Amino acid sequence: MTDEYFYGATLKEGSKTVTWDPDNKPEGYPRTNKLVIKQCLLGHEAAADEFNVVQVETMTIRDTLRIPIAVLKVGELRQCRMDLEFSDAPVTFTLVEGKGPVHIHGLHLLGSLVEEFEDMEEMEEEVLDEEEADEDEDEDGASQKKKPKLTNNSKGKPGAAAGGPAGNDKNRKRK
Repeated sequence: MTDEYFYGATLKEGSKTVTWDPDNKPEGYPRTNKLVIKQCLLGHEAAADEFNVVQVETMTIRDTLRIPIAVLKVGELRQCRMDLEFSDAPVTFTLVEGKGPVHIHGLHLLGSLVEEFEDMEEMEEEVLDEEEADEDEDEDGASQKKKPKLTNNSKGKPGAAAGGPAGNDKNRKRK
C-alpha cells in the first residue's frame, strides 16, 4: 500500500531554492519515496514582462542532471501541467531566472519495499495459476471435442475435399 501526501513548494526572491529530501528511513522498515510533480504555477503577484525559469537538479544513473522544467511569463503562460516522477532523493528546484513566486504542486508517495515485493509475488502466483488453468482448459477441450471432418464432396470423389482437381469445377474443361 502506498501513502500519498500533497507536496508543495514556493520559489521566490529570497528563497529561490527548495530541496525535496525525505528523511523517512527508519532502520528495519525500509520505505520507498517518490515525488510526482503535477504543476508549476506562476503567482498572481509576479512581475509582467519577466520570464520565470524553474530548474530541477536530480541524480541520473551516471551523474547529476540540471535541466529547466518550466518557463512561465505573465500574459503568456501562467501555469505548466506536467507529470514528472523522481524516485531518488534529493531533488532540488531552483528559480534560475525571475523573481517569482512560482508554486510547485505534486504528490509525495511513501510506500513499503516489503509490501511491494509481497504484492509482486502474489501477482506472479496469480498469473501462473491463470496460465495453468488456461493450459488445462485447452488440453481438456481438445480431448473432449472431436474435430469435424470437412467434406464438400457431393459426388463422393476422393480429391474433392482436399481441393484437388476433382473438386474444383472452375478448372474443369468443358467438351
